[in-house]
Amino acid sequence: MEDAHDALQETFIKCWRNREKLPEIDNVRAWIFRIAVNTGRDMRMTAWRRKRQALGDEEHSVPSSEAQPAAHAQRSEQMEHLRIAVSQLRDEEREVFLLRQNGDLTYEAIAETLSIPLGTVKTRMRMALANLRQHLAPTETPRKNPL
Repeated sequence: MEDAHDALQETFIKCWRNREKLPEIDNVRAWIFRIAVNTGRDMRMTAWRRKRQALGDEEHSVPSSEAQPAAHAQRSEQMEHLRIAVSQLRDEEREVFLLRQNGDLTYEAIAETLSIPLGTVKTRMRMALANLRQHLAPTETPRKNPL
């Protein structure tokens, strides 16, 4: 989580330093996302090179005041399965998926942000969704043989 905060802060610093370019930019939102994507890539590569490991969620967990702990546990388990599934996507698929889902960008804006063709964005999104469906599909429990 701290790395995400650092990336966000670095993104805004880069945007501020390059604010004189704003009049030339057609899509400011795509420009900011492009800076954020590049900053995230840079930070990921730096972390990988240093072989840093993220802190576990257990150290940052706060006890819930939720009335239904079973529902909270189920939701947490589902979110963990989703996080794992998303982390197993190829980098290109994960970028497109997260920009679409979390960034709420259109396919056209994603194509502009990543400087790739629209068809490539759509293909990567289809592949990401197919992989997520496969990974998150409920597993069938084997039936016992009555004999």
